[in-house]
Amino acid sequence: MNYYLDLIDTTTMGQRYDVTPLFGNYQAFSSLLDDMFALCRDIEYDTVAAIDALGFILGTAIAIRSEKPLVPLRKGGKLPVEVHQASFTDYSGKEKTLEIRTDALDPSNQVLLVDEWIETAAQVKASIGLIERQGARVAGVLTICVDNSPTVQALRERYQILAIAQDFA
Repeated sequence: MNYYLDLIDTTTMGQRYDVTPLFGNYQAFSSLLDDMFALCRDIEYDTVAAIDALGFILGTAIAIRSEKPLVPLRKGGKLPVEVHQASFTDYSGKEKTLEIRTDALDPSNQVLLVDEWIETAAQVKASIGLIERQGARVAGVLTICVDNSPTVQALRERYQILAIAQDFA
């Protein structure tokens, strides 16, 4: 296992682990980004889409390293322009919304979708729906960790999921 994964805080309250200590260590974060960039090296994409909020940190770094534009997928109600929205129920059972500018992508775009963790796949599925609604294609999904669940398995049948770790514990 990659040494930097030890920096993820697993003593958290609730159902999630906290990856932010990993971001706080420059060398570990740099190694993580090297490994994530290596995972997506063979994927053909021309745009990076990042999911609010921790996905923004990773997606921005991947976009800069790959010299590609970044499209943020924001939490509902944040963008002051016309948007497409998608609702989903997150890992905690709460109803949430993501949104994207209606002009963010075009049908020729091959998109690498980035988030920090895929638990239930609900947020990623909503993001994919927003990307595909604009006619773009999801070339792959990049993450630190992906949990194994029936919804994640269904997602794997249609999309390439690239993860540093599987079922982290």
